Amino acid sequence: MVQVSEYPSLSVIVPVLNMGKNIRATLESLIKLDYPRDNIEIIIVDGQSKDNTRKIVKEYPVQLVDQEGKGLNAARNTGIKYSSGEILAYTDGDCVVPRNWAKKIVENFEDPFIGFVGGTMEGYDRTSVLSNYMDESLFQSTPGFRIRIETTDLKLMQFPAGANMAFRRRALARVKFFDENITYGFDDLQPVEAMGFKGFRIVLDPEVSILHQHRSTLRELLKQHFNYGRGGSLLIIHKRASILASWYAAYLISTLAILGILSFLLYIGFKINHPLPFNLAFGVAGIFFAFNTIYYLPVSIRSRKLWKIVVYPALDILRGIAFTLGGLHQMIQSLSQKVV
Repeated sequence: MVQVSEYPSLSVIVPVLNMGKNIRATLESLIKLDYPRDNIEIIIVDGQSKDNTRKIVKEYPVQLVDQEGKGLNAARNTGIKYSSGEILAYTDGDCVVPRNWAKKIVENFEDPFIGFVGGTMEGYDRTSVLSNYMDESLFQSTPGFRIRIETTDLKLMQFPAGANMAFRRRALARVKFFDENITYGFDDLQPVEAMGFKGFRIVLDPEVSILHQHRSTLRELLKQHFNYGRGGSLLIIHKRASILASWYAAYLISTLAILGILSFLLYIGFKINHPLPFNLAFGVAGIFFAFNTIYYLPVSIRSRKLWKIVVYPALDILRGIAFTLGGLHQMIQSLSQKVV
């Protein structure tokens, strides 16, 4: 346990853009953190919000700075520029942190070889179908670890969340902070992976937990995953040696191949006016749907909402398609720009 007199200086950096609906709850939770006041600073980095975000922020004892550059990683780097803390903690303007959040973070940094601490997050709107789905989904975009993990490399399905992460400043400096070429998605994971390559330890701690306002409409959810896919392709282009990039490349190639085969079968079916290609296409899709249905059966029984065994697999498929199309879109766009 860290002694009060030994608490390191902590900078909490919050990138925001048009967060007027949620930012007050975020700020209220941050100013109530159980942490020595002389050892903590809260920095809000605004990306030229057009709503009342800035007005609300100015009501609180925090530092408001203007984002320099474009993209979320630019906002994160701007926050570093105006910070002084030994530990750099990040959350988002649609999150609520518990009182012990800061202390739970720094307790993990007692070991000087630890360069990163990531935590979990859950949706705080329990009445929203999509919010509950994001917490219960087979393909979680929120962290899926349930025990404390200390490692030097990231594992599939055990990724930290960009809205709940902290870095040792000198470790982040060793990997040249956040790469502003990586936007949309994977932007938060790339420096974590790079730290592991440098020999720093990575900690994933489920006790470092926050609440998050998940996407509330299907349109927002699909747009989010479309952009995640775009970020994956940017990672392939700019960080080809990255294991994350190789994972996403394998995913993109395999899903594009499956979608291509299914599309070809449907085309042939219409062309020759025969049921066999249709049956093959729907059979492949049905196998995937059936697998997901089996996975969600316990979830449905536990929550007493059997409609989840149908709705959740459908949402998984839609998210996967959006994720894949986003990657394809960004790859074509980036390659065409290089050709020009």
